Amino acid sequence: MKTSAKNPGQILVEFSNSLEELVDYSTRAKSSGFVEAHSRQLLGSFEKTHELALDLLTSYFKQFGKGPFSGSRDLTVEAFHADLIDDGKAWLDIVIDRIQYNPVYPIDTQERFLENIQKRYTRLLQRFEDTMSKKLNE
Repeated sequence: MKTSAKNPGQILVEFSNSLEELVDYSTRAKSSGFVEAHSRQLLGSFEKTHELALDLLTSYFKQFGKGPFSGSRDLTVEAFHADLIDDGKAWLDIVIDRIQYNPVYPIDTQERFLENIQKRYTRLLQRFEDTMSKKLNE
């Protein structure tokens, strides 16, 4: 059975739920001093939330006949130009951090990545949620 593609509103609901979970994991990680289990949960939740943000952007742009995009960087740049995200550089930093965190690479970036999630990226995703909520309710 073929499933129909989700519209931006449906993806926004999933994104908002995932973001709420991310904030919860972030709070737990802070209070526990980043024990390994909480760190894994935080990283997994962040990656899921960021993927849903990218899915939301893709679906939103598809409504207007834009795309397909060659990757998350191109999508991020287009979102910045369309005023859907307010800090293009920080969003590109997310893409770079996710690539560098990949276990295939020998450098250990987990600590810095966790710190960025806590101090920068969660707020970016929260502002994106506000922006997309307004855009979809226009």
